[in-house]
Order: sequence, then structure tokens, then C-alpha cells
Amino acid sequence: MSGHVLITGAASGIGAAIAADLSARGWQVSATDLRADLLERLRADLHARSGAAPRVRAGDLADPDFAEEVVADAWSARPLDALVNAAGIYPARPLLEMTADAWDRVMAVNVRAPMLTTVALARHATAEDRTAAVVNITSGAALRARPGAAHYCTSKAALTMSTKACALELGTHGIRVNAVSPGFVQVDSTANPVTQEYAAAVSPNPLGRIGLPGDLLGAVRFLLSGDANWITGAVLDVDGGSAAGTTELPLHWAGESAAQNGTTRPQAAG
Repeated sequence: MSGHVLITGAASGIGAAIAADLSARGWQVSATDLRADLLERLRADLHARSGAAPRVRAGDLADPDFAEEVVADAWSARPLDALVNAAGIYPARPLLEMTADAWDRVMAVNVRAPMLTTVALARHATAEDRTAAVVNITSGAALRARPGAAHYCTSKAALTMSTKACALELGTHGIRVNAVSPGFVQVDSTANPVTQEYAAAVSPNPLGRIGLPGDLLGAVRFLLSGDANWITGAVLDVDGGSAAGTTELPLHWAGESAAQNGTTRPQAAG
């Protein structure tokens, strides 16, 4: 399957990898990000690789007007078949230093923007009786709190529920809304930097290696494709098994107690 896809947060990291992958497979890409210089680099890179330059528009998705306008701008070139909401911010702020502004900005970018872009897409699609597919990039942090990330973890939990809520209401219009939930993915982002110490602490998983942006591409392609045409409201973990549990804990006890292995016999009362 191919078509016209809008990708948010497309200038680097996971968003850029998705843009390059879909472009190489024949998709027409429209891309948005806060960083105009990196968007131009993406445009030039994809043009050099595939001969097709993506439509790019820089702006701040925390601005609700821009979140809706970028969909309208992409649609004006060609109706959209898909939307990938990959934009997100991951600031570090201890809870005792949290402010309303810091909390609100994370919620605006990570939760409100994908909801607004999805709604904007749905309005255009339903007006023209078209179907579409949406993939949100959420996080395992939706289920596991982390120090200094109360706003981020809460936003990803909200994005997971927003995915389900949008799927519920848009399904009858032929618009599917799903999510991919990555584990720790090494992207070397200047927008969302992390220390090596943090990466080492958060990345252990059953498959034993740090994730890379390329690890998510098959899941995104699948959820956008006709092979997933009866899937909506789903959250697909792509995390090396992190959601299954942690590999970093020792056995909680050496062996079994007599009560656990059945060698202790019941005693009569009195």
C-alpha cells in the first residue's frame, strides 16, 4: 500500500526514519516539525534518495491552529491517506520543580496535537467520503512512571487512551487509529537528549539490545497497510519485550519454603 502520508516530528529520530522508509516505498510524504533547518535537510535527503521531495512545513504543534492548518495544507496538495503522529517532547523536570507551563506544554505537544491532527484529518476525509489510517507513536512510559517525567509519562498514557477514543468514534467512518509503543530507542536527539547513564538504566529488555528507529518501521507499515484493515484501537508494543517485565531483578528468594513446596503438613487446631 502507498498513498499520501503526513508525518509529524519528521525532522529527526523516529519520525525521520518513518519518513525515509515510506518515501522509499512509494508514499508521497508531507512532513512537519518545529525545526525548519532539519526539515529542509530531510526534504533534500529524500529527494536525493527517491527523486520525490516531500512537502514540508515548519511550525509548533503546541499551537492548536497550526496543528489543524498543517493537515489542511497537506490535504490541499492531495487528500491524505494516512497520518503518523511521531512528534513528542521528553523534558526532565522533577515533580517538586513542576510548573503549570511545563506540564501544559508537554500535554499540548504530546496529547492535544495528535488529537487535533487526527480530528482535522477525519473532518477532511469524511467530507469527501474517504478512509484513512492513523498511527500514534506512544511509549512504554505510559505504563511505567520515571523520575523527572511525570508530565511525559502522563501524556503518553493519555495518548494511548486518545488512540482508543478516536478509534471508537471514527471507525464507522472507515478511519482506523492505532498506536506503536516503543521501548527505549536510541535516536541521539538534540530535541530530547538523554544521558548515557539514563539510556543504560532504562534500556534493558529480554532481547538484550537497545532499540533503533528502524525497529519500528515494520510495525508502522503494517498498521497503515490493508493487512491491518480490521485493526483499530490497538497498541502494538515494539520494545524488545520490555512490556513483558524487567530483566534487571534478581530472584526474589533462593529456593522454596516448606509451605511453597508442600512439605509442611497441616496441623490440627488445639
